[in-house]
Amino acid sequence: MSRLKFEPRPVPVLPEHRPLYKISQILLTLSLASRAGRSSLQRLHLFNWALKSPERCRRLHQAAITKRLDVVTWGFDPMLANALNYAVASGLLEQVDTGYELTLDGHIFANQVMRAEGVLFEEKALFKTVGKSITEKMIETASKDWGI
Repeated sequence: MSRLKFEPRPVPVLPEHRPLYKISQILLTLSLASRAGRSSLQRLHLFNWALKSPERCRRLHQAAITKRLDVVTWGFDPMLANALNYAVASGLLEQVDTGYELTLDGHIFANQVMRAEGVLFEEKALFKTVGKSITEKMIETASKDWGI
């Protein structure tokens, strides 16, 4: 009978699953693309979903121009929930009735990420073009038929 021998090897973690990466994306979303540094959970999921592909980013950019969100549905990522929990526990975010809000430390962290060159450049580019034009009302209108 043959024997199998397994050697444990390090496994790289995808950036998409690294809490600090996700937290940085969330903080940039709240800082650059949200009014008063606050957003609903659904809206945060929309930006998280859009950042996963250039085509989705283009759709979000188009929605910013037309003021109409032509997205039937978008994904809800469990890693975003984990990152939100870590960010709240770290004092970077505060959970409020309407969703999440940046704390003073969250603003400072987001500003440091903004000043860092070569870090999250795709995210920064999207938020600069979209700005604060994706509103909670647009999210509400797009998701009204979901039944939740």
